Amino acid sequence: MSAPWRGPIVVTGTDTDVGKTVVTAAITAAAQAAGLRVAVVKPGQTGTATGAPTDVDTVNRLAAPMTAITMADYPDPLAPLAAARVAAAEPLELYTVVDAVRAEAEKHDLVLIEGAGGLLVPMGLRPSGEAWTVADLAVSLGAPAVVVARAGLGTLNHTALTLEALDRRAVPAGVVVGAWPAEPELVHWANLTDLVPNMVGALPDGAGAMEPGVFQRSAPGWLTPALYGVLDDWRTWAEDVQ
Repeated sequence: MSAPWRGPIVVTGTDTDVGKTVVTAAITAAAQAAGLRVAVVKPGQTGTATGAPTDVDTVNRLAAPMTAITMADYPDPLAPLAAARVAAAEPLELYTVVDAVRAEAEKHDLVLIEGAGGLLVPMGLRPSGEAWTVADLAVSLGAPAVVVARAGLGTLNHTALTLEALDRRAVPAGVVVGAWPAEPELVHWANLTDLVPNMVGALPDGAGAMEPGVFQRSAPGWLTPALYGVLDDWRTWAEDVQ
């Protein structure tokens, strides 16, 4: 995965609240620093009734992509399909999202599509009435996936399950640790050793609270060349710091 990825890239996670939005912003910042035109697409934003900044708001604040759009938003903090049902709103249709991403890909070098929750969370409905997931979206687009994972206990199982589901669908994938602690413990170092073969980045805990200029200057140092960063040997890095 040393060659930089271009076109559509799906950003998913092993769970909710693992750092997908800040990782999306970091990839955006690194790619734009490399001269790419970047679009960010959020198919379904939920929990808007809280009044908190949306994921697109956060990406705009941290990385200011050329384009950033939310296709549908729902008040309740649920999976997008469930949130649409509760709100009696139109659910996201898979090929509407595919067409929107492809339209952005014609105008940008990189299109980052941020999912909701984990890989198999129901996002909306197909024309047949069946639910679709972020995994289905990646397959339909022929896009690789960035899997955002936790650093702590439980991450190995969750990450392995997510990578296995992607591999079964022939979707190339790399892992980014969403929040590497300032004071890592034994479990974090042990997990890092096992995650390294699939890693394409790791963000420091609290990266999303950085001043935007600092965030943008720092982002390439958190990512490997596959995501327009400068880290090129995670194995050596992991050995050196232990």
